[in-house]
Amino acid sequence: MKIQTKFHGEQEINMDDIIQFPSGIPGFLEEKEFFILPLEGTELFVLQSVKVIEVAFIVTDPFLLFPHYEFDLPDEVIEKLEIQSAKDVATFAILTVREPFQDTTANLKAPIIINQLKKLGKQVILNQTPYQTKHKIMTPQEQGER
Repeated sequence: MKIQTKFHGEQEINMDDIIQFPSGIPGFLEEKEFFILPLEGTELFVLQSVKVIEVAFIVTDPFLLFPHYEFDLPDEVIEKLEIQSAKDVATFAILTVREPFQDTTANLKAPIIINQLKKLGKQVILNQTPYQTKHKIMTPQEQGER
């Protein structure tokens, strides 16, 4: 199936690669079907709505940027996403890309959780956590090194 995307133009996607978000994503509750496209040459991806070109989020694996990032998934999320094993889960953080890029932030308070086998996803809002919606992806020291 061919669809238009925000960052990649027209793309041919396999229907089996579509991830269902039964509850939508907060702020985009009507958008229930997404797929993931890599951004070439980076560790970033685009979580693209199947139906609305403009609804596309830049995401990344938060564990690459924040090795000590950890949280427990609520039982209701495990059940809703039909998660059987931790290896079936992909976790993404939505980035707010800024100019200059070193000012970009990651939302660690509300990760995107995907059951890769069942193609089910949900943005989970973590409660009672030290994480915020805007964590700088680079420390001042890293900004000087790059």
